[in-house]
Amino acid sequence: MGVLYMMTDRELAYQVTQRGNQKAFAEIVHRYSGMVFSKALGVMRSEEGAAEVTQQTFVRAYTNLDTWRGTELGPWLTTIAVHTALKLLDKERRRRTSSLDDLPDRVLGGIPTESSYSEDHEARLQQMEAAIATLPESDQQLLHLHYYDSCNTADIARRTGLSQSNVLVKLHRIRERLRKDLQTHPSPSL
Repeated sequence: MGVLYMMTDRELAYQVTQRGNQKAFAEIVHRYSGMVFSKALGVMRSEEGAAEVTQQTFVRAYTNLDTWRGTELGPWLTTIAVHTALKLLDKERRRRTSSLDDLPDRVLGGIPTESSYSEDHEARLQQMEAAIATLPESDQQLLHLHYYDSCNTADIARRTGLSQSNVLVKLHRIRERLRKDLQTHPSPSL
């Protein structure tokens, strides 16, 4: 079916759920994998974790596509991605916590408490703000809309005139640049 790329999300969902058309689902994955990956990366903070979340998101979407009632799959898929990512992070946190609980007190005594990190944390925040200040104004605007105004990519696209996929790519590249900048210029130890 060569016209899959022209179909609406609703039409693609119908093709998958009612006709078992696997190519229609492949088109859904093609259309939304970047958006889902970007959202997952924002939560997981690692490409490996984001890739796992992306895969699980599309598996869940495939099995539950017949329950979807919207007009655009993007918001539904990113919601699944966020929930999946949060579950994975919670599972990982519980695993680490139980591992720490198994350590003897003499070992735990050497681990600094959260309060001992306050100055270091403040220095890292200042370093991040300085790195953001070096970005072009347009990149700063995207970060502000996404992180401070909590705008989704569709809202950002409407406000900036960019396509949604361009917003996703730009946000990913900005985060990568900041990560590299912060690794290249680590904060001085206090």
